[in-house]
Amino acid sequence: MAVEQHRLAEAAAAARPIAEAGQMRAALLATADHDLRAPLAAAKAAVGGLRASDVARRPEQVRELAADAYASLDQLTRLVDDLLDLSRLQAGQLPLRTGPTDIRDVVVPALASLGPPAAQVRVMIPVAMPPAVADPALLERVLVNLLSNAIRYSPAGSPATVTASTLGDRVELRIIDQGPGVSETDWDRIFAPFQRRSGESTSPGTGLGLALSRGLTEAMHGTLTPEDTPGGGLTMIVSLSAAGTAPARAVPAAPSPD
Repeated sequence: MAVEQHRLAEAAAAARPIAEAGQMRAALLATADHDLRAPLAAAKAAVGGLRASDVARRPEQVRELAADAYASLDQLTRLVDDLLDLSRLQAGQLPLRTGPTDIRDVVVPALASLGPPAAQVRVMIPVAMPPAVADPALLERVLVNLLSNAIRYSPAGSPATVTASTLGDRVELRIIDQGPGVSETDWDRIFAPFQRRSGESTSPGTGLGLALSRGLTEAMHGTLTPEDTPGGGLTMIVSLSAAGTAPARAVPAAPSPD
């Protein structure tokens, strides 16, 4: 009986990744059916309007259609990038290069990537912060995702905030909003791929931002955890090793199977 139970446990463990992969494929197909098709259809409609030769358009109408097409294609690019990066993470094929990283050197380009919404972010990083062990490009991607969420949920007059501090041999970044927050019982769920906060079912996006951010953070041997913001809201904590407490290293992408 013990041998049979051991065999069944091994069979269940072997079947689990297959089941998870099947669930991921099903979720991806559901995502592609709407979230990828919607921006593609919007871009196609805008380009179709520009190509129409039987309609005389004013210059401002042309600019508006071109802007709509660009925004839709930009959204589509972000969705595809998130899907590909999440796939590479799960396959262990995402290239990683970590080293001492000045937090300010990552926060500044992350804010630039956000564009005009970055004006709604308050940055409070001490001058004497030690560098963290991180891949700057991946950490920037994490911050862009977290800041985008914080901006989205911050009420008017309450800007999102980025702070940094040290705790023992760790460097901690906090991305703080004072929005509706998330129930502690849902903290694990929001990091699952294709999950969104309540009431977001009609908003653009695949619900991959937090799953990807946690995966990228963990790839840098860090952690991404939520906590309640005092007074209401959600705080995301990115914890990384302080430089000098963990070895910097380069991890090449694993070769793709033939």
